[in-house]
Amino acid sequence: MIRRLIPHVLHGIIALAMTGRAMASAPDPLIDKGRYLAEAADCSACHTHNPSAPYAGGNPFVLPIGTLYAPNITPDKSHGIGEYTEADFTNALRRGVGRNGKPLYPAMPFPSYARMSDADIHALWIYFHDGVAPSSEAPPKNGIPWPLSMRWPMTVWRWAFAPTPKMAIANAARDFPAADIARGAYLVEGPGHCGACHTPRALTMQEKALSSDQSAQYLAGGAAVDGWTPVNLRQDDRTGLGRWSENDIVDFLATGRNLHGSAFGGMSDAIVHGTQHLTAADLHAIAHYLRTSLPARKNETPWEANPAVTNALHQGHLPDAGAKVYVDRCAACHRTDGHGYAPAFPPLAGNPTLMDKDPSSLILIVLRGASVPATAKAPSSLTMPGFGHILNDQEIADVVTFIRHSWGNTGSAVSANDVSAFRRHNARWINDTPSNPFN
Repeated sequence: MIRRLIPHVLHGIIALAMTGRAMASAPDPLIDKGRYLAEAADCSACHTHNPSAPYAGGNPFVLPIGTLYAPNITPDKSHGIGEYTEADFTNALRRGVGRNGKPLYPAMPFPSYARMSDADIHALWIYFHDGVAPSSEAPPKNGIPWPLSMRWPMTVWRWAFAPTPKMAIANAARDFPAADIARGAYLVEGPGHCGACHTPRALTMQEKALSSDQSAQYLAGGAAVDGWTPVNLRQDDRTGLGRWSENDIVDFLATGRNLHGSAFGGMSDAIVHGTQHLTAADLHAIAHYLRTSLPARKNETPWEANPAVTNALHQGHLPDAGAKVYVDRCAACHRTDGHGYAPAFPPLAGNPTLMDKDPSSLILIVLRGASVPATAKAPSSLTMPGFGHILNDQEIADVVTFIRHSWGNTGSAVSANDVSAFRRHNARWINDTPSNPFN
């Protein structure tokens, strides 16, 4: 009898062991939720410098006070946040206060993260504590000279300009006309921290508004970051997204391109590390929020196509020196009518970036080139070469002015002195050539 029972007992033990192993390897829904929120919050774009060591920090932030390096936020106990408790983690995200009360620089977008829900903060904590591999990589030390390196002024800054979590969460729960708009507002104003780049800042470096109900300056375009000028995301017709449909916004966030334009600068990283991973429902919620809750900040004259330059170029007439550079260097991809071959090569006619009051992004693209990132839904990376080593300052000024004045565009003129000054002040970013997928 005992002999007959032994095989059954062994079978049961093996089955239990296999069941235990399966349970141990079963996905944790909180880790999955935290991973999704980390993508929505674009954590990797700042905290991953070496792709083989995710979240190990090291990305530089060149600021007027010096250079900051993103910290290691893996659960490594020596160089990461392995000694953090969940309360420490929550304080860092919501209040900008690190372990042992150390104030964080507001390069960390804690004024936006302050409005995140308790459940979402907890899921992020579980993900970074249990779902991220620890890395012993130590980021470089911050390059900020004394006395600017003192941290106590950050406490004063936080008291003066950052909302308390209670205030931020109450603002996030304000009334919206529809549930999906409320969800879009939460993503944009909270984990997505879009205002950190796309909202202008005061002299004391705080965002002039943290949500759509505070000011028409919210998401109205920010100051230059790494040489790029973040664009206006409001519903202005010429300089914003007034002519973009909800699907246009969704396509852009999912693929980095649409029929109106292509991503460049920091937005490329935000799409690759963040928005391309969001669900269709969340992308539509963001788009619905941007279109419904962000009306134009002013009454802007609608853009109207003007065929004068197109007709002149078709007839072989070159109105000015900029037109000659354009025909020689640009028209093959962007066409003489400025329509390009979207979404592969973006249109210049009616492009909001070309009509922004700050031409920095356009100058940098011509000097340095740009790459449209590869994404899951658009796996081809497309690269525009830089012309900084081919064209002189006057030629670049001529062609930039030409495209800002053509096809109905209404941007201001750019001078050779403007280009020369931009080269001097942004040499770091000009020389940081975008990756070429054909190399």
